[in-house]
Amino acid sequence: MLVAWIKLWGSLRTRPQELINKRIQKNCDLLIGVFWTRLGTPTGKSSSGTVEEIEEHVAAGKPAMIYFSSKPVAPQSVDAEQFAKVQEIKQKWMPQGLIETYDNLEEFQKKLSKQLQLCLAKNEYLRGLVPVTKVEVIPTSEQIPTQNEQYSLSQEAKSLLKAASNRDDGTILKMALLSGRLIQAGGESFGGERGRETAKWDAALEELLSYGLVAARGYKGEVFELTNKGWEVADAL
Repeated sequence: MLVAWIKLWGSLRTRPQELINKRIQKNCDLLIGVFWTRLGTPTGKSSSGTVEEIEEHVAAGKPAMIYFSSKPVAPQSVDAEQFAKVQEIKQKWMPQGLIETYDNLEEFQKKLSKQLQLCLAKNEYLRGLVPVTKVEVIPTSEQIPTQNEQYSLSQEAKSLLKAASNRDDGTILKMALLSGRLIQAGGESFGGERGRETAKWDAALEELLSYGLVAARGYKGEVFELTNKGWEVADAL
């Protein structure tokens, strides 16, 4: 116990929030923050630990997505001073384009899903973490469409392709969740469960890759974009 206490005391010589910044935040690439009525406790350097983390993260050139809830709250349950600080920091960050607001959880889910896709696909810092990997697949003779035959895509592959084309970036995301794997395209979600449902949409994405209609864009096989051929086929669907 004495050794453990000595180590803890040595750590406490450093400002507590600085410990969090050094041990956790330095390994964070994308920060998502959510505020409602409270800002938090001052750190001696900033108005709250959360604010300090966000501002240091942004100052390091890393992306941050900050959300403020507009959900009504009972006045008697609100700390007026804390609420005023939330509004103050909201006004401070607004000109920087850091913030979004939402009225309910459904709206928050939609905004987060949409903006997360755009951030992963377009943010220069995140794209720079992993070299862009272009995957070229040479179709076999059975896969090459003849002049009188269009691509033999399954209905799931067509749905995925069409959904991706509904957004200007043509991005498809493949994410691993506790409940299974989820594919997102054009603001729509496909799969999300284990077993047959997930396998069906994984196969649909593989179809698009095999025909060269989408190409991998790094991030360990998690981000894909429509190719020129993919856009043409999607427009014809």
